[in-house]
Amino acid sequence: MSVFEYLGVLLSVIMGLGVTHLLAGISKTIHYRKTLRLFWVHTLWTFNILIQIVIIWWGMFWWSGQAEWSFFNFLLLLLYAIVLFLAASLLYPWELPSDFDFEAHFFETRPWFFSVLFIAWCIDIPETVLKSDDGLRDLPEAYVFLIAAQFIMNLLGATWPNHTYHKIFAVFWPIFTVGYLYVTTLAQIASR
Repeated sequence: MSVFEYLGVLLSVIMGLGVTHLLAGISKTIHYRKTLRLFWVHTLWTFNILIQIVIIWWGMFWWSGQAEWSFFNFLLLLLYAIVLFLAASLLYPWELPSDFDFEAHFFETRPWFFSVLFIAWCIDIPETVLKSDDGLRDLPEAYVFLIAAQFIMNLLGATWPNHTYHKIFAVFWPIFTVGYLYVTTLAQIASR
């Protein structure tokens, strides 16, 4: 068994728990739909984080070509998975009451949620650079723009409770992120 296979199992479990938590939250929301106070921004962030976890999980496969591993690389990827799980877990409480107010919850946990996402992007920098340095994947030219935009948007999300900003950010994030993937990774795979 390679180091990546060994680590991949642990990463899959942690990220899978994040996906499971989000799906359980969606399921409970459907069950309690008549008594919950829904908030579409929260719902959209649920899908945004699902997308992010899947994208990062998929991006971890680039590491399967890594022959030599350092403890730093191991810890970095492990920390990345943990932070993504935390982002997912902040969207839904573990016990969802049938009269839950999602808008109040979103704005109450907003500083934590967007701070965790900010940390995730901080971890993405060394993870992406290491993949490039080790020859596993070229560093996309648009990466600096992606990181700068994510830093600004998440810092604003954590510090600014403006409802209009959060509505725009929730809609903009998947368009921006999937657009970035299309021009970098997906285009690169399609050209092979």
